Amino acid sequence: MHAALPALMLLCSLLAGCGSLPTIVPDMDTQSARTIEMKGGRGVLSEQQTKAVLDKLRQQNGDNTILDRHLAVEGAVTGSPLVTGNKVTLLIDGPATYASMTQAIQAARHHINMETYIMEDDDVGRQFSDMLIAMQKKGVQVNLMYDSVGALNTPRAFFQPMLDAGVKVLEFNPLNPAQTRKDWAVNQRDHRKLLVVDGKTAFVGGINISSVYSSGSFGKRKRKPQVDDDGDKIPWRDTQVRIDGPVALEFQKLFVDTWNKQRGPDLGEHDYFPKVAPAGGEIVRAIGSSPDDPYSVIYATFISAIHHAESSIYLTNAYFVPDPQLREALKGAAKRGVDVRLMLPSKSDSSLVLYASRSFYQELLEAGIRIYERQDALLHSKTAIIDGVWSTVGSTNLDWRSFVFNQEINAVVLSPQFGAQMKNMFDRDLGASKEITLKEWEQRPVSERMKEFGASVWARLL
Repeated sequence: MHAALPALMLLCSLLAGCGSLPTIVPDMDTQSARTIEMKGGRGVLSEQQTKAVLDKLRQQNGDNTILDRHLAVEGAVTGSPLVTGNKVTLLIDGPATYASMTQAIQAARHHINMETYIMEDDDVGRQFSDMLIAMQKKGVQVNLMYDSVGALNTPRAFFQPMLDAGVKVLEFNPLNPAQTRKDWAVNQRDHRKLLVVDGKTAFVGGINISSVYSSGSFGKRKRKPQVDDDGDKIPWRDTQVRIDGPVALEFQKLFVDTWNKQRGPDLGEHDYFPKVAPAGGEIVRAIGSSPDDPYSVIYATFISAIHHAESSIYLTNAYFVPDPQLREALKGAAKRGVDVRLMLPSKSDSSLVLYASRSFYQELLEAGIRIYERQDALLHSKTAIIDGVWSTVGSTNLDWRSFVFNQEINAVVLSPQFGAQMKNMFDRDLGASKEITLKEWEQRPVSERMKEFGASVWARLL
């Protein structure tokens, strides 16, 4: 959840000023002399082993030029390695995600590291709390990190039973002045959703620990938690991936790094970085961004992948408030003949963000970009599929807050097979969406235009 930030957060945003975004040049992959680094279950692969893996991947792809270009872009933009030997499972909506997470947690033997923006004191939150307590009592070390603002409505007493059981709990950038640290910054939030089990299984995506995800957004629904403006209950539409294999260790590094920077309790002598056997054949890169970094690696990765798109760009995003460079990248792709499609929400838990997003529709539609709004569900996904071979699933919204102020995390998968699954998911959402045409948009009421203009003023702070 992006969540409508309280007045205190907005005031602090104003006082903190606006951060900056890097300028990403279209040919930055050719400016890097860095060779592609690839890891497997036993560490860094040799040049010959890397070539064998990439040759096999190229054989699976119909257009090697497109794949090679994206491989080069990935190597230039981020320092994190490509990791082979992974099994990637696409999880659509809360029920499938929670079921898979429950299976992984209950099968844990050594440790469980969970990082979440929101953990609510509701049915789902209590189920996870009970499960984590049970695993801690079985001798599995559980470490939980949650965001202070994201969990603002969760009583601190909710976490006490976990603490009493031995679970190590860390509140990211506490709002309580008595708990603030020397380098505390109220506007920096941990928006990541990450679960790592035994160093060999990782979950990444947009799903928090909350009962709003209790029903699926397709087919028959047992429960419809969220209430819209008309008083009707609607489900939440979100996406997560489960990744089994060596890349889980790269996500583990991101968790441990944040825990240590937040001066969390000693994680203890546990085998957080074991040898991990291959579980599949997918190539994955773990990418994390933090306000402490010189720039958002995830932002740079997005812009570069869009710059190098040759056939298609399909973006699904819950909070789409694009900066000028992102808008120009999308318009430039459409101008050179790339099929650019945006899947955006028709309803949101933040009307201010919704109208700010719509303030850019005219400009994008005029450039030939096709825009769809998901109906009958509150869209919360943050995914992309480019040229059928470059996919990403994560916590990152395409807005200023995600790129400048938030801790975010994404998985990038380079695979035509997984790309086909992502495309099928996008098509499924298209079937439950309404396309916004330029002619229709130009006829919208003046009252809507006024709301869009008012919201756009706050675009950099949302």
